Amino acid sequence: MNIAGIGVVGTTGRGVASLEAALNRGWTAPGLVDIRGSAGERLPVYAVPPEVLSDKTVLAKARRADRFTRMSVLAAWDALQDSGLAASVDRTRLGVIVATALGPHATTFGFLDGILDFGDAAVSPTAFSHSVHNAAASYIAMTLDVRGPTLTLTHFDFAFHEAVSLARTWLAANRCDAVLVGAVDELGSVMQFVCGRMLRPAADGRIKPFDFSVKPESVPGEGSVFFMLTRDNAGAAYGRLGAVSRDHSAVRSTGQSVQLLDACGLAKNETAYRTALMPGTLTAGYAPLFGSVMTGSAFHAAIAALMLKRQYRYAVPVAENPHGLDLCLETGAAVVDQVFCTRLDCAGRRGTLHLSAVR
Repeated sequence: MNIAGIGVVGTTGRGVASLEAALNRGWTAPGLVDIRGSAGERLPVYAVPPEVLSDKTVLAKARRADRFTRMSVLAAWDALQDSGLAASVDRTRLGVIVATALGPHATTFGFLDGILDFGDAAVSPTAFSHSVHNAAASYIAMTLDVRGPTLTLTHFDFAFHEAVSLARTWLAANRCDAVLVGAVDELGSVMQFVCGRMLRPAADGRIKPFDFSVKPESVPGEGSVFFMLTRDNAGAAYGRLGAVSRDHSAVRSTGQSVQLLDACGLAKNETAYRTALMPGTLTAGYAPLFGSVMTGSAFHAAIAALMLKRQYRYAVPVAENPHGLDLCLETGAAVVDQVFCTRLDCAGRRGTLHLSAVR
């Protein structure tokens, strides 16, 4: 599949340019939030700034939408615009797939609070309609006038991987001419409380992707990334997105390859990432820029696409390297043929996205 356009909404801002600026700038300290229900405890987080979600023109039809939906709509809109195909794509043959790990949980918990406070008969129907996982996909379709198939996929670790596989099927079956595929997750107050209790917050605010620790540290994040995928090298043509692999047996690494590790502190134990390393392949990981996100593979795929399009490598933002890995430590022009984005779930199961350059 061809990556024709990319839309990004995250702590670094909105748009591909904001992500690229963050890659060039390097690590920045996270913000601090008060943990709900705690006595003065604060949690380091990478949150999306409110001003990033304030585009009233794009969000005209989503005035009542929650943050989860607004992040999704803006990223999907930007991916379509970035592709340069907005004026030519047949909206009846444009699909939408939204991937998420936790869905609009802030709205869901708000709806449940409404039931407790006001009872079944008086709770907000708007809150209910926005609490379902498919609300974001509906808003995207309405805002972009998409009349092709729309679907929402949920999975704790591999939601984006499954969305990519489904988009590949839709295109191969000629169900669509193009598919907007994206991932989104938010960081509501309840999730901040859960992260503060269940995870190990990074004391210095730094995620350390290459520690492979039995007790990894995390900095919770949020955001959305969308890709405009087509069969042909149309649009911006960032690169090719191949099939999702569950191991490395089906892929071959070259001297011009980079492996991005989605180790971000969300797993209870990240030692298995050592067995997921591809021999002879330069290693990198950029979670310290956007935070610990269960759909962080989408952010890494966007970074991989930038590497392939620009023929550029970006220095890792946190370079602590206790295992002596061959890390990407310099930013600059370089030949990049392939990028592999690898994520492991809590059981050590592997999902790898394979991206390659357009030649």
